[in-house]
Amino acid sequence: MSARRVSAVRCGALLCLLAFCSASFAFDREALLDEANLLVFPRERQLPAVELVDEKGQTFTTDALRDRWHLLFFGFIACPDVCPTTLSDMRRLLSQLPPAVRDQLQVVLITADPARDTPEALRTYLSYYRSGFKGLTGELPALQEMSKALGLPFVATANTEGDYEVSHSGNLAIVAPDGTLRGHIRAPFKLEGLRNALPRLIEAR
Repeated sequence: MSARRVSAVRCGALLCLLAFCSASFAFDREALLDEANLLVFPRERQLPAVELVDEKGQTFTTDALRDRWHLLFFGFIACPDVCPTTLSDMRRLLSQLPPAVRDQLQVVLITADPARDTPEALRTYLSYYRSGFKGLTGELPALQEMSKALGLPFVATANTEGDYEVSHSGNLAIVAPDGTLRGHIRAPFKLEGLRNALPRLIEAR
């Protein structure tokens, strides 16, 4: 084998090794969990076909989760602490990300309180944050199916009279542009870590 061919083979092997190391680093799940409380699943998970209603009163299906990265969580408008804190944290996080990364992300609040959280109420509530957040509501069975698929449990309230609260997960689900569930951002949020980890996750796809 000629010296030139040997050099080319070595160069190719080095490039393959660097690509492998880069991909391994991008999906170093233990590092992401420690750094950003970001849990990446070993394998993507398909989502069922679920039909909901968005904050504009338009039909929203799980197919609409394609073409962008989505960060989804369950909550409710009357939530006194977890939900407004989550939305404020996500607004702060998005403001710190590079525009090219921020434009690929959509934050979505799915209500765990469909009796009170109408599309109009969600639209008004989310407009306070001025960050382009989306809201989803729908029939309780569809919401429960979505909750189970995303791994974000909530406990439906039988008595919807007067003031009441809804128990729900504080985590966010990460859905990739191919419409599959890739992992969770777990509470409490590590915003500095997420600011560094999310671009790596998005670039690695």
